[in-house]
Amino acid sequence: MSLSTLLPLASTIISAVFAVILLRRYAQRKGKHLLIWGIAMIMYGLGTFAEFYLSLAWNATIFRLWYLCGATLVAAWLGQGTVYLLVRKPRVADTLLVVLTIASVFAAVQLFATPLNESLFNPSLPISQQYATNSARGIVGLMPEGGVRSYSFLFNIYGTVALVGGALYSAYIFWRKRIMPQRVLGNVLIALGGLSPALGGTLARIGATEFLYLSELIGVVVIFIGFRLATTQQPETVPATPVATQSA
Repeated sequence: MSLSTLLPLASTIISAVFAVILLRRYAQRKGKHLLIWGIAMIMYGLGTFAEFYLSLAWNATIFRLWYLCGATLVAAWLGQGTVYLLVRKPRVADTLLVVLTIASVFAAVQLFATPLNESLFNPSLPISQQYATNSARGIVGLMPEGGVRSYSFLFNIYGTVALVGGALYSAYIFWRKRIMPQRVLGNVLIALGGLSPALGGTLARIGATEFLYLSELIGVVVIFIGFRLATTQQPETVPATPVATQSA
């Protein structure tokens, strides 16, 4: 198998494990941020699974799921989870979730109505190298210009700012208080992990598509490690029980 097949497959497996851990934790603790992150990790896994599948064969529905989940929505939903974690006013987070949900449904409807240039599909090339039509550069890809492609960057900006900014803010708070150093490191790793696929997606937009699959794998691994560090409780130091001395 080529790297265009193996890298997305590895990302899919890690995303699935991560999603199960998040949703199990939500079932135990009921934090809305855990539910939203779990949904986002399912989207992450769907996007990378689509890359894996499309390295082997063509399917229009799977291609649309790839662009919807992987290229458009996942960053925004990860960021929304961070909003629920950090914003103290529930109405603000709930309002942003409603807006994000409506925007996500709108993007899905428009994307699934967009005609594709299916005859151009080449299974020997990563889908990230084939999807984009760019008339200015004389490139005809699987997706026409306009439509969801014209505003998908807004989802990614919102998600990256919320996820990366929220993680760095949390790291700063713990660092300033000189407490829980594992949470400082964990949040820094979450921020770095969030930047990795964002960087890969930006490079793909300008034509450097070969880094996308690797950046997705690095991103989910680093976020996973950061999450485990940030949620691991340090053992509390129990003061020794004084031993009474008997007088002779």
